[in-house]
Amino acid sequence: MILASRYLRLLDPYMEGPDVKHVQERLTELGYYNGPIDSIYDEEVFEAVRTYQADFGLSPDGIMGPDTWNSIGLSPDEYYPLPPEGYSIEIDLSKKILVLKKFSEVITSYPVAVGKPATPTPKGDWKIIQKTLNPGGPFGTRWMRLNVPWGGYGIHGTDTPTSIGTAASNGCIRMFNEDVEALYDIVPLGTPVKIIGNGPVGRILSVGVEPGSDIFEVKANLTELGYYDGEINGVFGEDLREAVIAFQRDFNLAADGIVGADTYDKIQLAVDQLSDSREP
Repeated sequence: MILASRYLRLLDPYMEGPDVKHVQERLTELGYYNGPIDSIYDEEVFEAVRTYQADFGLSPDGIMGPDTWNSIGLSPDEYYPLPPEGYSIEIDLSKKILVLKKFSEVITSYPVAVGKPATPTPKGDWKIIQKTLNPGGPFGTRWMRLNVPWGGYGIHGTDTPTSIGTAASNGCIRMFNEDVEALYDIVPLGTPVKIIGNGPVGRILSVGVEPGSDIFEVKANLTELGYYDGEINGVFGEDLREAVIAFQRDFNLAADGIVGADTYDKIQLAVDQLSDSREP
């Protein structure tokens, strides 16, 4: 399931961060933006996103959600060579551990936070392609972007250290600030990052599926949004199906009572907007 790491949109105060910088850089390459590359999602970026969306058959809402992230992708002309230092990173979603290696030798390991069930961290083989000092806010003191083509995913610090060791993010890998600072100083651009394990996944949910934490989260979110008032547990029953249908109707989705990619997307966006969330 393809989901963005966070929804970039026009807020007051403006959203800021290295993922915004990536959008500005890509839309500049594509000819839709000619403003400053300043990591600020302001009106000029918003209008550039809307114009791009309209030209490519996307809903022109000015929000960088999964479809728009997937569409702008990464620059096909960029090449990220394997650095000679021999460092590599392996992230185990099951254990919520990041391991730093030099060639085959394990150097150290760090606890991390990973993606929530509705916004899972993308498994696979990636590379570090951007490093930013002191991005601030929810990104903490360091940011290292991965070359995942459909979103602004990265390894970064946090202003919510209590989330470390849990499935809490919108898909990014969070670290304690002191840990990410140490890692940042060691690994160069091009460092390979392997993400493995059985982390939370965005299952397709419907009546009768095996109970799980993803169902619990859907219930909690729909309760917060005012669509569900039953018991919040991990069971998908008829009461949740009716709540999902009501939500889908209000958000112009196929009202089938099944939680798939589009419904996950709209639920997450609605929750983010309700709570004014800026978390990656």
